[in-house]
Amino acid sequence: MESLLVLALSIRNFRNLAQADFRPSPRFNVFSGDNGQGKTNVLEALYAVLSSKSFRTSKVADLMPHTEPGGVAEVVSVRAKVREGDMTREQRFAVDQGTRSVRIDDKRPRSLLAYATASPVVVFHPGELSLSTGPSAERRKLLDRVALFVAPTGISELEAYTRAQRSRQKTLEARGIDATDVDHWETLVIQHGLALMEARAAAAERIVSRALVAFESIFTTPLGCEISYVPGAPREAEAFRAELRKNRALDLRRGTARIGPHRDDLALSLKGAAARTSASQGQHRALVLALKAAEIAVIGEARGARPVLLLDDVSSELDRARTEALFSFLRATEGQVFLTTTRPELIATEGAERADFQLRQGVISPLS
Repeated sequence: MESLLVLALSIRNFRNLAQADFRPSPRFNVFSGDNGQGKTNVLEALYAVLSSKSFRTSKVADLMPHTEPGGVAEVVSVRAKVREGDMTREQRFAVDQGTRSVRIDDKRPRSLLAYATASPVVVFHPGELSLSTGPSAERRKLLDRVALFVAPTGISELEAYTRAQRSRQKTLEARGIDATDVDHWETLVIQHGLALMEARAAAAERIVSRALVAFESIFTTPLGCEISYVPGAPREAEAFRAELRKNRALDLRRGTARIGPHRDDLALSLKGAAARTSASQGQHRALVLALKAAEIAVIGEARGARPVLLLDDVSSELDRARTEALFSFLRATEGQVFLTTTRPELIATEGAERADFQLRQGVISPLS
């Protein structure tokens, strides 16, 4: 499997990064500095140029630098020179007057999906701990990120399902449970919902086997870890339809549908108990590391190119044992890694090629 490599990165007006140009190491790239200097912004810019979006916000306006009232907003631009095997390409992400645009070799891609899967990237940031401790929404996002590569139609099915579900709810609220067009919207909810659950089930099947192996390597003591996909609706059309009809009045009162893939989950348990409520801090961290290791492996296998890995200050969230396990895993695998830290001396990359950079008030300086 070829490793995807970012050969050069050019950033303009991305949050507090007014101008930054550098050539990364093909292995480890360590960005250090005090909090608030722009370390995470570098990873966010890299994620944006590879995936077309931020891992911190859904609003592209948030990526623009702050300007004085009445001032002219600068154009956000991130360019990356990317090598995959013998091929080299340039990817560009830009935000101009609140509108996002992406290009590959100065050409518009046929879709955002095509752009997002061209150069796979995986990010692990402090908020990722909610994969184990938080609500199901974060685990659905994991399934959907992996489904982009193992079941690419899943993203279009998610969009179509969401539209149909919202239209059904609006019809219930506007014309009641006996409105003639509720059946139409429910038919679309079922059609796209079943396809979406199929895509997520395919993603989950691949994630589970690899995550369990990774978890056992981090925790050598058997803990009876189980991971399973839990669909939010029946996976048979008539049973799905019957549940939707039965719940119309309840959905009207609640303002949202009681069943559907918007309630899917990836259930995590230890010794038969839900991990969310029973796991220790160390166990939660090990579960998240295992899920991220699985995400890297599955996307790499499906895409045929090892993803670029971004690690945002994870050493501050992981205990010593989990930090050592993480870097042992990274040293044992190939691939380009970008990471941030306030203490670069604690980043254990012995024997591997490494480039160090310092961030100070949005300025990136290479360290010898």
